[in-house]
Amino acid sequence: MAHEHHHHHHHERRITSLNTAFIAGIVLNVLFVAVEAGMGLCYNSMGLLSDAGHNLSDVAGLLLAMLAFRLAQARATARYTYGYKKSTVLISLLNSVILLVAVGVIVAESVGRMLHPAPVEGPAIAWTAGVGVLINGFTAWLFLKDKDRDLNVKGAYLHMAADALVSVGVVVSGVVISLTGWTIVDPIVGLAVAAVIVVSVWSLTRDSLRLSLDGVPAGIDPGEVAEAMRKVEGVAAVHHIHIWAISTTENALTAHVVMRDVADLCAVKQALKERLRGLGIAHATLEAESSAERCCDLHD
Repeated sequence: MAHEHHHHHHHERRITSLNTAFIAGIVLNVLFVAVEAGMGLCYNSMGLLSDAGHNLSDVAGLLLAMLAFRLAQARATARYTYGYKKSTVLISLLNSVILLVAVGVIVAESVGRMLHPAPVEGPAIAWTAGVGVLINGFTAWLFLKDKDRDLNVKGAYLHMAADALVSVGVVVSGVVISLTGWTIVDPIVGLAVAAVIVVSVWSLTRDSLRLSLDGVPAGIDPGEVAEAMRKVEGVAAVHHIHIWAISTTENALTAHVVMRDVADLCAVKQALKERLRGLGIAHATLEAESSAERCCDLHD
């Protein structure tokens, strides 16, 4: 019980630290987007504008991730028996779609710029984007420790890290332009930015699609789970194993377990749940069967 209590405290602390990270990230980035877009318009830079656009999609991403985080903590109701946990998966999917749309816009703009080059102010770009590197780097760092626990936090982290890289690219373009006067560098950086985003978003899109379709979450090997279950003392066989994600952080399983001796039910069930918890599945629903009764829906 003490362990449970400690775990609960740890969870509470994590929730407050993540909430703080979300709010800090959103405030910082909103302010920076305003400044960066202003400078981009003022100095006519595609690099700055695309970076600001990317940062804005980040703010949307952070807001969505925060929303998902809040929704996941809502209580279950008679109609929504899992609460709103699945919203975390849908939001994660929406988030990756938003990023891909941002990529489309950036590519279109940059190509337009290559066809019709415009004069660009180098030093101003370098300074503005330099501030961006710091802000994005700091925000990414806020999410670093929780990123592998939750797909939405991973999304926020990826956005921020990609952004810091993008801003580095814009700084470089600013420096190159002020040294050489090659304004074509500006839209090229815009395209490079787009490429970086696509690469970072690919894994996010794949994972969130898989979870939307109730696929087995990335960190879990179904074969290994089945094997572990069969090894439990008193289990004759296991079938109908389904593993899916209730939210971006919690996994569930249902299975039919054929018992050697139905009298051992309690002990076996306890052992199975313990073993599954160790494999990252906290919600297991098990149906027990005696070896005598053949499961009627064995062959589906």
